[in-house]
Amino acid sequence: MIFNSLIFVVFFAIVLVLHAMPFSWRAKKVDLLLASYIFYAAWNPPFVILLWLSTVVDWFAARGLQQAEEQWKRRAWMLLSVVVSLGLLTYFKYGHFLLDNFAHLASLAGFRYASPKSNIVLPIGISFYTFATMSYTLDIYLRRATPARSFLDYALFVTFFPHLVAGPIMRPTELVPQFEVPHRATSDQLRFGLALMTLGLFEKVVLADGFLGPVVDKLYNGIAIPGFVDSWIATFAFSGQIFCDFAGYSVTAIGAALCLGFALSDNFRFPYAAVGFTDFWRRWHITLSAWLRDYVYIPLGGNRHGEVRTYFSLLATMLIGGLWHGASWTFAVWGGLHGLYLVAERLLRKPFSGYRPGCAATAALGLFTFLLVNIAWVFFRAKTFHQAILILSGMFGRNTHAVPVLSGIYLLTTTVIISCLVLAHCSMRSQTLEAAIARVHPAVLTALWTTMAFAIVIQHGESNGFIYFQF
Repeated sequence: MIFNSLIFVVFFAIVLVLHAMPFSWRAKKVDLLLASYIFYAAWNPPFVILLWLSTVVDWFAARGLQQAEEQWKRRAWMLLSVVVSLGLLTYFKYGHFLLDNFAHLASLAGFRYASPKSNIVLPIGISFYTFATMSYTLDIYLRRATPARSFLDYALFVTFFPHLVAGPIMRPTELVPQFEVPHRATSDQLRFGLALMTLGLFEKVVLADGFLGPVVDKLYNGIAIPGFVDSWIATFAFSGQIFCDFAGYSVTAIGAALCLGFALSDNFRFPYAAVGFTDFWRRWHITLSAWLRDYVYIPLGGNRHGEVRTYFSLLATMLIGGLWHGASWTFAVWGGLHGLYLVAERLLRKPFSGYRPGCAATAALGLFTFLLVNIAWVFFRAKTFHQAILILSGMFGRNTHAVPVLSGIYLLTTTVIISCLVLAHCSMRSQTLEAAIARVHPAVLTALWTTMAFAIVIQHGESNGFIYFQF
């Protein structure tokens, strides 16, 4: 079940009605848990077993961590949780990738090895809920949290349908306490939640799928040799598509939770207004960035053991972040590029430590950041290294036999949408969406809401699944 489907509208309406009924709080939580399982089972019912397995293993591992006194016992319970979680993730997401690379290495060594054929299907959302459940046991192992008092509360945290398949990646300390006490949305929360859901679906259905997706597919799914303009415009279109698709999901998820009275973490904070890459990763996929910082970068040493160790930690963290997105070396290169960007930025801080850029310099640095982000997006979207190099060659004007790919209307609509998107991010850079909305006249908000809802209905039949479902 996906947010941009009619069946979800019916499903969500039923959930809202049941949540508003005068049932006990425990009964309402059971309703939400069952609804979340139905939401997930709509894709592939057997994969609900994986959710149960992750939930039960981490629940008992957390209890074991709490009761164990010897360090080796605590470490054993922690390793049980991590091995099970990463083992499932590795098998389903990286099984083919590891076997294919092993076969390639064997052939380089002179051995003939053909990886066995298998029909492994990637469970939707496994990367997201794996990281969420791992944070539970890791925080308890590190004595940063205590186990949930109720199995029902913990099970609902794992499966809560708004954030289940594509985030935000919630921590138990953020969500479990909300399940411990009765929550019901106020009228203001319900209105704002529905408005957020409308905005998120508008970003996804109208902008990402309706306008930008066809431009991206025209070039990245084609075989023509692209030129300078086509390469940049299609890549700009993808930068808008991936943002509107993923941020649209996050905003819809936050809105759906708010309609039920719960608060989820922000996942995007106008990232295309970032000045520098540290700033970018504080604005893009915020919950993943925070997870990688707390459970990968800091344990690797962070910035506490000298510059060389810091650079290694940055590169390793971003490589892991790249591979988290997909079982392909193109994702590793995407993550590695961002790691290099962060290292270069850190190297430049010392000689320019006293420099305070003015408005023009800040705008130039922001534009430079955006262009480098788009260069990295090429590896994220390209299906092969050959295609990525071909498009990068076009972006740098090196494809001498290029042929026109994108029509004039594609060039115009993409330029307008991406320009408006970047300008909107820049204007909102230092404020929140809530604060901006509060300053707009209610009549204007109603008109905007109606227009977005109408556009969603008109475009609905041509919408696709969310991009991040494949991760």
